[in-house]
Amino acid sequence: MPHGSLVAITRRAAAAALLLLAMLAASVPALAQGASPGADPLPSWNDGQARQAILDFVNKTTEQASPDFVPADDRVATFDQDGTLWVEQPSYTQFIFCLERVPAVVAKRPELAKVEPFKTVLSGNKEAIAKLTMKQLETIAVATLTGMSVDDFNAEAVKWTSSAKDKRFGRLYTELVYQPMLEVMAYLRANGFKTYIVTGGGQDFVRSYSQRVYGVPVEQVVGTAGGTKYGYGKDGKPFLTKEPKLLLNDNNAGKAEGIHLMIGRRPHAAFGNSTGDQQMLEYTKGGDGARLSVLVLHDDAEREFAYGPAQGLPATKVGTFTQALYDEAKKAGWTVISMKNDWKRIFPFDK
Repeated sequence: MPHGSLVAITRRAAAAALLLLAMLAASVPALAQGASPGADPLPSWNDGQARQAILDFVNKTTEQASPDFVPADDRVATFDQDGTLWVEQPSYTQFIFCLERVPAVVAKRPELAKVEPFKTVLSGNKEAIAKLTMKQLETIAVATLTGMSVDDFNAEAVKWTSSAKDKRFGRLYTELVYQPMLEVMAYLRANGFKTYIVTGGGQDFVRSYSQRVYGVPVEQVVGTAGGTKYGYGKDGKPFLTKEPKLLLNDNNAGKAEGIHLMIGRRPHAAFGNSTGDQQMLEYTKGGDGARLSVLVLHDDAEREFAYGPAQGLPATKVGTFTQALYDEAKKAGWTVISMKNDWKRIFPFDK
């Protein structure tokens, strides 16, 4: 299958599935509200360099007398999703969605039950599933993410994210969002910034819950995007069908390219957590005036997960944060958030 057949899911997600499958043996989180005058806008943060960097950035970009003042129209902040706004271990949520949709796909096309890789997935044999090739994983992605109307896909995604739960935490995936980051988004919005999600995940998938989970409208989600085809139903009404054609791989350099294509303004603030976000943070920091580039370092195995391999943390194929990226961040003046040291609590449901 050609590379262009992969829709709304990147190769990093497919590769990460191998790790997930080898390891595997409705309430919605409340959005942080805009703080009232005099209230702490970041109550889930410990005092420290990371918190102060965010406060200083907002102050100097929104104070009219500041030499770093940014006009309201140019106040753009971008956020990666997986590992930056919500949990990404042991695998990306969207790929779990794909795997769990296989039975439904086969029910509509029974002939697939005896065809690989669907036969292996249906078997439930984790060791066999973990050995699926990249081409086979792409086949699963195409079968579960395309060939339906955009409205039908959105309904399926909404249904799944409203009920599917993570095995470790026993919570809806949409509850496993980082409270400190919800507060940052609310704080930025309260100060005139538009907050965008710029993700390697599927654009349509993230749009199905971005408003209710993050307060980010669908038009402010930039993700890996596939093609659509215009057509008419039996009733004569027009609709769009999701096609197995890749339009934008919104990861690595594709994030900066996607920002230009979909937003048209260089961000003044960008938040990420892995090598896939490097170019977005470089692009942000490369602009004139005050810029804020931030990385989340997962170093809290007790409350969430610990992985890198930066700073001697365990290596991972999911959300890799290399030592080289850490060193560049320090050299370039980016802010690195220590989840363990900078966050008082991680999830909205934490006490």
